[in-house]
Amino acid sequence: MSESLPLLRADCANCFALCCVALPFAKSNDFAVNKPAGTPCKNLQQDFRCGIHTRLRDQGFRGCTVFDCFGAGQQVSQVTFGGRDWRAHPETRGPMFDVFPVMRQLHELLFYIDQALGLPDAAPVHPGLRRLLSETQEWTRADAGALAALDVAALRGRINTLLLETSELVRAKVPGRKKNHRGADLMGARLSGANLRGANLRGAYLIAADLSRADLRTADLIGADLRDANLRGADLRGAVFLTQPQLNAAQGDQHTQLPTPLTHPTHWL
Repeated sequence: MSESLPLLRADCANCFALCCVALPFAKSNDFAVNKPAGTPCKNLQQDFRCGIHTRLRDQGFRGCTVFDCFGAGQQVSQVTFGGRDWRAHPETRGPMFDVFPVMRQLHELLFYIDQALGLPDAAPVHPGLRRLLSETQEWTRADAGALAALDVAALRGRINTLLLETSELVRAKVPGRKKNHRGADLMGARLSGANLRGANLRGAYLIAADLSRADLRTADLIGADLRDANLRGADLRGAVFLTQPQLNAAQGDQHTQLPTPLTHPTHWL
């Protein structure tokens, strides 16, 4: 990650538990209860810490263990609102909770741009990416009113055009014919040991797919849904636009090979 970028990983010690309050969740396999947006989770303590943090999966809150705000929480808490928390300053509640999802998207976009700028094969689009990096960084420093009015979809569309070009440039270096599964429904697919090197898996539904021992080197995985996907023994080195939240939602083991700087989730065997 570039030294000029904010921390693009959650720093919960410097956040006012925004993901535990601002966001809604529905009772499901990921959450034990329903919770509307703007309402504190029942497990949230007065010090903004989770009362069951070490037992989230056992207590039915698996969804909390796979979520990452890409550092948006501390940015909103400490920069946008200058360290004023929503409990001590109740007038910040609505604006803060409205801005958090916007900031999360901006930080996710910064992650993708930063990753693209680190790929030498994507050099032809680096100038455009740097301009969008600067613009997106400026938005992360904007005030709450400007952020709430930002058309994030339009900004994302402009960035995605260059991310797509990045993907094409990088995967073109992979020899042989590459599979195109963009947006494909591959839920539960049996892909154990499959050669998916350099494949286009953008937005693919890979929920519960068996990708054990699959070769996913340099595959484009932006937006791919990897919930409960079996990545045991898979090779993901050089995978393009893979994020930590995607890995957190999947299953893997010590033999799963990952690109730097992503790490093996603690729940993997």
